[in-house]
Amino acid sequence: MPPLPSLLAVVGHPDDESLLVGGVLAQHAASGARTAVVTVTWAPGTHRAAELAEALRILGAGEPRMLGYADHRAPDSAPGRPRLCEAPLDRVVEDIVRHIREVRPEIVLTHDAYGQLTGHPDHRQTHRATLLAAAAAGLEHLYPGAGAPWRPGSVHMATHPHSAVADLGPLLTRVGKSVLSVPDALADVTRDVRPWMGQKWAAITAHRSQVDGERPLPGVLSRLPDDVRHRILATEHFIRLST
Repeated sequence: MPPLPSLLAVVGHPDDESLLVGGVLAQHAASGARTAVVTVTWAPGTHRAAELAEALRILGAGEPRMLGYADHRAPDSAPGRPRLCEAPLDRVVEDIVRHIREVRPEIVLTHDAYGQLTGHPDHRQTHRATLLAAAAAGLEHLYPGAGAPWRPGSVHMATHPHSAVADLGPLLTRVGKSVLSVPDALADVTRDVRPWMGQKWAAITAHRSQVDGERPLPGVLSRLPDDVRHRILATEHFIRLST
């Protein structure tokens, strides 16, 4: 069986890669495809960087590629650096372009326009910057210092259709979070990742600081019965955009 398409995931925080696209990353890596992850917030040397490195090892997605902007709600995540939503958008786009041109993925993965179910501002800004970067990466006169041009074939935006949030939605509202899902017809790519659930869950739990928390999603999931957690995580949904 030939390798599946190469992937580059661009996500807001450490743990987003495992929660949203961990199954797809593990599947493609197992086929021999190149896989990599850009994490826009948090800096190398922090405790969450170490957790991220372990999660990526489990998924087969290479070494951490951390842009080092500060988390919107945790300024100490990147001391001395601006929060992502306050950084110049053009600078963030160039940072992502550099990684697209280096990895040369056939598919770029990122957040949907809502910023996933909870609408986190870092997720929304990552979505915006990634769409701009995917378009710019193939144009030689944009960011000429960021490497040779490369145009991905498509961008897949991780999302949650209305029909898929019956289990997770009430759990999020219970801890004061929103539930922003999309009409089922918009989620035009669906992946059954049950064969890779062991790796996906191990990668999620590698983010130990989040598993131990009351409100972070890894912690919410860890307190569920196995069958409910499996049902929530076994399918990954995307909105596909051609470049």
